[in-house]
Amino acid sequence: MLLSTTAARCSMLCARRYSASGLFSTQSEFIKVISVGPFAISATGLEATVHTGRHFLQIPGPSNVPDRVLRAIDRPVMDHRGAEFATIVKESLESMRAVVQTRGSIAMFPASGSGAWEAAIVNTLSPNDRVLMYETGHFSRLWRQVAERFGIRVDYLPGTWRTGAVVAEIEAALSDDKDHQYKAVMVVHNETSTGTTSKISEIRKAMNRLHHPALLMVDAVSSLGSIEYLHDEWEVDVMVSSSQKGLMLPPGLAFNAISEKALAAAKTAKMPRSYWDWRELLELSRSGFFPYTPSINLIFGFREALQMLLEEGLPNVFRRHQRHGEATRAAVRGWGLELVCEEPSEYSNTVTAVYTPVGHSADALRAAILAKFDMSLGAGLSKLADKVFRIGHLGHFNDLMLAGTLVGVEMGLRLNGVPHREGGVMAALDLLAPNPTPVASRVQ
Repeated sequence: MLLSTTAARCSMLCARRYSASGLFSTQSEFIKVISVGPFAISATGLEATVHTGRHFLQIPGPSNVPDRVLRAIDRPVMDHRGAEFATIVKESLESMRAVVQTRGSIAMFPASGSGAWEAAIVNTLSPNDRVLMYETGHFSRLWRQVAERFGIRVDYLPGTWRTGAVVAEIEAALSDDKDHQYKAVMVVHNETSTGTTSKISEIRKAMNRLHHPALLMVDAVSSLGSIEYLHDEWEVDVMVSSSQKGLMLPPGLAFNAISEKALAAAKTAKMPRSYWDWRELLELSRSGFFPYTPSINLIFGFREALQMLLEEGLPNVFRRHQRHGEATRAAVRGWGLELVCEEPSEYSNTVTAVYTPVGHSADALRAAILAKFDMSLGAGLSKLADKVFRIGHLGHFNDLMLAGTLVGVEMGLRLNGVPHREGGVMAALDLLAPNPTPVASRVQ
């Protein structure tokens, strides 16, 4: 009785908060599907069901944190100005260079990816500078917003939210920029809101063809450690990333990878900066220290997570993510549902965004799956809100975890009355574990 009453009270509190947010039209609608901790609240809001087993966290970040990384984090805090911690920091930054595939500088901040966005801007640009961005989705919009708040003039090439950045359009805009007013080209590598991956190497080639001197800045938050990213080979000047996706850590660490050209720009940039200033941070980090208190225990886990990636081998990591992306898309096609990304060469291998049929709420589907099966799926963002659900398949992930995820989606589609074809899970399994026996002859 106490358990049921406590869960019901939690559900009512959450219902008031979420109905106010506009995600659900009424508190009662929310209570039908809400999950409170390990308890799924039934349609009455008065009956609690205990979820057994582990929660399925299948949003596209934060991603699942490996037990090995959790154990590394779970140790006593140490002196962040001592020799032992300095060694850990230096080892971690050297491993990070291998993952980023750069010989250049890495700035590590106690922050989320939004902090790394801001650091990229304030260290290289000046108020009233002009930059070129491409609208790939929700996160390109947010980066634009950050830039504009610092007085940057953003030329924002409109996109459909169904492809990556269109190289020809970027090249045309740069070609028209005869006076080289653009100080930077800013692109989201892997747009988490739409499941599209832009071709950064092709953008760099276009810039080089035109001999355009703009910096190339790339948001690699949801690609680094999961999708091939070649910082030096692609001549990226500033990379933005963070800890909670392919790097398999909790949120709390943000990164810039910085070219020599970007470091030179930082010397003349006139944007105010203090916390995000590369100069003092990079100088101290060479010795393993910070100009402020760092995220000590996250850095313990950071070293371990990088070691896991390098042990598996980056080519193997990328192939694993590609297999899981292909299997997920096979399931979506098997269900007869529509992918947000329209360009096969730009499919993301870390997240798949899926439209629900017209008239069917993606948020209601996600909420029902959470309540019934204890699995979290990503929400549609901005103009895709309630139209799209997103399946994360990145980081510490394997075939069985993906199979369970897709089974949860298919059961949710069925129980929530969303029109679909049966067999999406089997389409994924046929890709993950091909059977030479024809499907029709499997059941005797």
